[in-house]
Amino acid sequence: MQILLTEPGDEPFLIEELQRAFPGQKHLTLTGGLVQTELVFQPEAVSPVLAFSRQMLPDAEAVACASIRQWGERLFEAISARVPEGQPWRLHVAPHYGSGSAGVNRAEFILEACRDLLRKKRRQLLRGLETEETPFDERTSLVQLLLTAPDTGFLSVALAPMPWQLRRCVWPFVKGEVPVASDKAAPSRAFAKLVEAEKRLGVSIGVGEMCVDLGACPGSWSYVALERGARVIAVDRSPLRDDLMANHMLSFHEGDAFTFDPEQPVDWLLCDVIAAPERSVELTLDWVRKQRCRNFVVTIKFKGTADYAKLEPLKHALPPLCSKFFVTRLCANKNEACVAGVVAF
Repeated sequence: MQILLTEPGDEPFLIEELQRAFPGQKHLTLTGGLVQTELVFQPEAVSPVLAFSRQMLPDAEAVACASIRQWGERLFEAISARVPEGQPWRLHVAPHYGSGSAGVNRAEFILEACRDLLRKKRRQLLRGLETEETPFDERTSLVQLLLTAPDTGFLSVALAPMPWQLRRCVWPFVKGEVPVASDKAAPSRAFAKLVEAEKRLGVSIGVGEMCVDLGACPGSWSYVALERGARVIAVDRSPLRDDLMANHMLSFHEGDAFTFDPEQPVDWLLCDVIAAPERSVELTLDWVRKQRCRNFVVTIKFKGTADYAKLEPLKHALPPLCSKFFVTRLCANKNEACVAGVVAF
C-alpha cells in the first residue's frame, strides 16, 4: 500500500485528486493528514503529480514495536536486508502524533539506535547514508519510518530508482515539509514561497540571471531575486517598495502582468499575481510552450475548493515540456498551490 501525507483537513481534496488521476480506485482516510491507497505505480509510468500530497511512503507496511530498542532493531533489519551497499540512501524517521516534543525526541532516539547498529554491524552500508535534502537521483534509495503512535507506525523502503521515478510526490524532506523561511527585511511574508519553491526544485536564482516578476508589488519575489544577485524586470500597475525601485538591478515596467512579453527569453519567470486560477494556469503554459523562460515559479491562487481541479491541465501538459517540474501545496502556501519547473529547450 501507499501512504500519503497531507495537511490535516485536506484529506477529502487529496482523495478527489486521486480519483481524478486514477478513476475507479478506492482510497481511505486513516487519521488526521494520512490517506491510504492500494495503487500500484509502474516504473515506466510518468510520475504522478499530487498537489495535495505533502509526502508519499511507497510500499508501506504497518509495524508495531514496544520500545526504542525494538524500533531501532526493526529499522536496522529492514535496511540491512534491502538497501544495497555502495549506493547512496537516505533515512527519515518522524512522528505523526501529538503536538509536543515527545514524539520528536522518540524519533531521534530511534534514529540513533539504528545508526548505532549500523556502526557496529554494517559500517560499509552506513557510509552510503546521506543527510542532505537535495533532489533524488536515479541511484538514491529512501527509507522512511512514520510513527503514528509511540508503538505503531508505517515503514517504507523505496529502493533506487523508485524515489527518483516518483519524484513529483516523494520529497527529499522529512514528511515532505520545508520550514517556512523568515526575513523581517522582506516586503511581505510572500517571499517565503519563492524560497521554498527553489528548495523543492533544487535550482536557485543565480547571480546575473534575468528574472521577470509578474504582479511584483509590493516586491517580495523581486527582493529574493535581487538578494541572489539577479537582474529583475518587475511588472505591475503599482510600484514596488521604494528601496527596490531604487535598486539599479531592477527595471520597473508599469502594465498588465498577463500581456507582458519579454524581448528575449529570460532565466526566470516569477509570478505571484492575484488572479483567477485558470488565468495563471494559462499564463504558465503560454510562457513554457513559447520558451520565454528557462525556469519558472508561479502561484495558482484559489477562490474556493471547486478551483482545485483547475490544476489538472498543468499536470497533463508540463511533462513533455519540462526537464523537471512540480505542482504542490507549499508549506508557505495558504489557499493556493505552486507550479515550478525547468523548461526543456
